[in-house]
Amino acid sequence: MSEWTTALHDWNLDPADAVAKQREMATRLTLTPPWGASPEDWPATITGVDIGFEDAGEVTRAAVVTLDLATLEPLEQQLIRQPTRMPYIPGLLSFRELPAAIAAIEALERPPECLMVDGHGIAHPRRLGVAAHLGLWCDLPSFGVAKKRLCGKHGEPGDARGDWVALTDRVREADAELGIIEDTALPRREQRSQLGAVLRSRAKVKPVFVSPGQRMNLDTALSMTLHCLGKTKLPEPTRLADQLASRRLKRLRDA
Repeated sequence: MSEWTTALHDWNLDPADAVAKQREMATRLTLTPPWGASPEDWPATITGVDIGFEDAGEVTRAAVVTLDLATLEPLEQQLIRQPTRMPYIPGLLSFRELPAAIAAIEALERPPECLMVDGHGIAHPRRLGVAAHLGLWCDLPSFGVAKKRLCGKHGEPGDARGDWVALTDRVREADAELGIIEDTALPRREQRSQLGAVLRSRAKVKPVFVSPGQRMNLDTALSMTLHCLGKTKLPEPTRLADQLASRRLKRLRDA
C-alpha cells in the first residue's frame, strides 16, 4: 500500500456484496475538482491508465503513463501483470480490473495528480465505473474516456472535432447527491441525469464517451480530454498507456 492509496474493501466479494459496495461507494463521490476551470490552474501532470487481460483472462495487465500536462511529454510509466482475481461479471468489471491498476499506480515514483482512465466514470448503471472506483481508491481527481457506451442514451454529435452531445440516463438512486439530474422540476419518471458527453475527438470518426469519476466535473473532464488530443481519436494519456500495454511504446529510458 502506497502513501496515496487507501483500501476501501476486500477484493474477494461475492457479486451481491460487490453490487452493494458499488452503491455505497457511489454516495462518496464528489464532482467538484480541486482546481479552477482554467488550464493555468490544472495540475502539472496527468496519468493515463489502461487495463486489459491476457491468457484468456487469467492475467490482468495494467499500464500507467504519467505525462507533463502542459506539453504532453511522457515522464514515467509502469506496467504490471497480476493473476486475475474475479471472473467477468457484467457491471462489476472494476473489481476485476483494479487490483493490477492500483499496483501499477503504487509503483510510480512520482505521486500522480490526476487520472485519465480508459473506461467509464459515473457513466455506469450504479454510477461507479472503473474511473470513479479508481479515483475513490486513490483519492485523486479522475475521469473516464471510453470507446463504447455502457449505459444511457445520446444523440449524434456533429462531425467536427470537439463537437459533443450529452449522455443521459434515467434517474438512479445516487443521482440527486451527485447533482446530475437535469431538471428536478419534472415528474420523477420524466427526469434524466447527465452522465457525461459523447465527444467527437477526431473529425468523422466514431466518438468517445467522457464522464467524470471522482473530484471531477464534466466541463473539466471535457476540457482536459480536448487538451490531450493528438493526431488520433484517443487522448495521449490513455493512448500511450494502451501502447505500453500492447508493447508498442518504448521504455522511456530507451526512447
